[in-house]
Amino acid sequence: MTHVIGPGDEIESGWIEAASLPEASALARAGHTVVVTLPGEETEAIAAAAAYAWVGASVFRTSHDVRQALDMTEALLGRRPPALTRRGLA
Repeated sequence: MTHVIGPGDEIESGWIEAASLPEASALARAGHTVVVTLPGEETEAIAAAAAYAWVGASVFRTSHDVRQALDMTEALLGRRPPALTRRGLA
């Protein structure tokens, strides 16, 4: 489950902030709750959110709406059902 918090919100005890993608991956594999502060520009924040979610980060600090990117990544990883499923018939 992912959480999105505001840029000024405090992180809870037990959460560890990651500064890079490899660090986030290692911390997530070790079982820690990883917090990532996303960049200021919206397109960069959306791309970074998807990449960090892919490696296991679960708390995102941002002022942008990155929920759709996070939900999509969770669905691709099989952690949640897709928002919409369609069956293609030829």
